[in-house]
Amino acid sequence: MKSIELLVSEHKNIKRMLRVIKEVSYRIYEHASVDLNDFDLMIDFIKNYADKHHHKKEENILFDEMGKHLGEAIVDGPLLAMFSEHDLGRMYISNLEEAVRAVKNGNERKNIDIISNARAYADLLERHIAKEDDTIYVFGENKLSDESLKFVEDEMMKVESEAKKINLQKKYIELLEKLEEKYL
Repeated sequence: MKSIELLVSEHKNIKRMLRVIKEVSYRIYEHASVDLNDFDLMIDFIKNYADKHHHKKEENILFDEMGKHLGEAIVDGPLLAMFSEHDLGRMYISNLEEAVRAVKNGNERKNIDIISNARAYADLLERHIAKEDDTIYVFGENKLSDESLKFVEDEMMKVESEAKKINLQKKYIELLEKLEEKYL
């Protein structure tokens, strides 16, 4: 299914950003020079590519369709866990934003909050992505009816079409490449 392949491909890009986040966090830990404005770029990628674009397709299309047709056990178990982890990730990013702002305003002690929230987010998302790629997506593809799978495919392609109109993918892949070149 093309839409599942697309989600997995987006996960690869998100994991690439997680490598950048981990490296920059380590550099802060080592007291190396880091441009804090790069965290603004990382956060932009996370909020707009990973969350608004990618998670929107998962939550509003695939997970919603799975919840409607695969029963309460999937909704109250694995899907609830995925939604909870998305929310936990959003909390880490909010805390990261606050910490970056504080350090930019001169509170060097908040560097520890940058490191802890950035690392917590990266660690959470790495495990989360593995669960989705290896279990949730496979389960959905195997258990949803052909009609549901077609609905998921059609709806995700609509989201992708709208994103292409504003060059969302191109913008965030170029941003990712810029950060990788600088830090990896």
